[in-house]
Amino acid sequence: MHSSVREIRIRLFLLLGRAFIIVLLLSLFFFLIISSYFLSQPSSNSPIPFVEVLKGYYLGHGNWEGVVPVFETHPELKSLSTLLLDKDQHIILDHRSDPVSPVGSIYKIRPGDLALELNIKDERVGTLVISSLSLKDRFNLVRGAMLPAAAISGILALFLVMVAVLLVRRMVNPLADVIYAARAVADGKFNTRISSEGPQDLRSLSESFNEMASTLERNDRERRNMLADIAHELRTPLTVIRGRLEGIVDGVYSADSGQVSLALEQTYLLERLVDDLRLLTLAETRQLQFEKKNVDLTQLVQHSIEMFSAEALEKNISLSFEKNEGRFIAELDSQRTEQVVGNLIGNALRYIPNGSRIWLTLEQADESLLLCMNDNGPGVPDEDLPFLFDRFWRKDKSRSRAAGGTGLGLSITKQLVEAQGGKIGAKNLNGGGLQIQIVFKAR
Repeated sequence: MHSSVREIRIRLFLLLGRAFIIVLLLSLFFFLIISSYFLSQPSSNSPIPFVEVLKGYYLGHGNWEGVVPVFETHPELKSLSTLLLDKDQHIILDHRSDPVSPVGSIYKIRPGDLALELNIKDERVGTLVISSLSLKDRFNLVRGAMLPAAAISGILALFLVMVAVLLVRRMVNPLADVIYAARAVADGKFNTRISSEGPQDLRSLSESFNEMASTLERNDRERRNMLADIAHELRTPLTVIRGRLEGIVDGVYSADSGQVSLALEQTYLLERLVDDLRLLTLAETRQLQFEKKNVDLTQLVQHSIEMFSAEALEKNISLSFEKNEGRFIAELDSQRTEQVVGNLIGNALRYIPNGSRIWLTLEQADESLLLCMNDNGPGVPDEDLPFLFDRFWRKDKSRSRAAGGTGLGLSITKQLVEAQGGKIGAKNLNGGGLQIQIVFKAR
């Protein structure tokens, strides 16, 4: 079962929260490791406050005479077991609970002692030796160094929480919407859309998702319409065939060649419809094979006009070809390109009234060849021009079916042109009529 947006947001928030908790725990772990190191081995260079007090005393007096009150009054020095040595390691003051070495004797640093050098202007003026350090004493020694680190860690943790909250608002919520919308589209709800929020990358993701959903919705709508159109187109000839055959069986019609011919005409229409559907499917999926070679469009158009000249003469339609001077060579599949021109001429002959005019023009523009099919018929309403190359689109469905069209000719033409790297478009002429333009790359 798919989750709601709220459940997805909660899961993402928990995932992000676990990540931040892990980061905080790792920070705490490293802080404890560093603290343990300082507590076990405090450095002689640690910023210990009473060391600075002793340095200040020496600077003020120029020697260590009278330093005993400092050890008696300073809280930390008073509680520690310490020795103060001069620069030559002689004992100046033994502030241990059980002093065993006389003042003035040389003291040798032991392995367990902590020796803090007292340097002034890069010159050692003495050494403070601390022995018998307890854990509390060690903590007091490094407290000055560790407290700033702890404060910085706390501030970073607070900053991390603030970043997490902002990240939830700017990243988690939009991402949850995308996940929910993707699942909705997977369930067939192609009208699902999401708002563009968050950083630029997430907004781009939302926009791309909406474009994808729009394309899927359009494709699904076209697929449904195509299936409905195919069923509608197949129903008419099948109904005619069934009616004729049932009439012959029931004795309503005589079983002569005239009745059989009427049924046979409908089978031809069915066959042409199936062939057109197959060709259109192959062209749309780029599975149609093309044998490209250099083709002279002048000869190809003239040959197409000759093929339709008889039909044009029968309908009293003027069919002509006009071209500029030049060489009109393009790398094309001659058979498929001739099918394109034939579809355009046949479509025009089918829809324009008798006594009209059709003329084809061919000219070169830069590195392209422009082939135009023009007629002076009624044209197509401007609001219908975008649908002219759609499957089964007809301006007058009843008249088209009576003329024997399948409604796939211009769709096939568009696919054959684009599959060969060309472009096709249509517009109404100023004086009336329709112009279909085809652009191929010149050789």
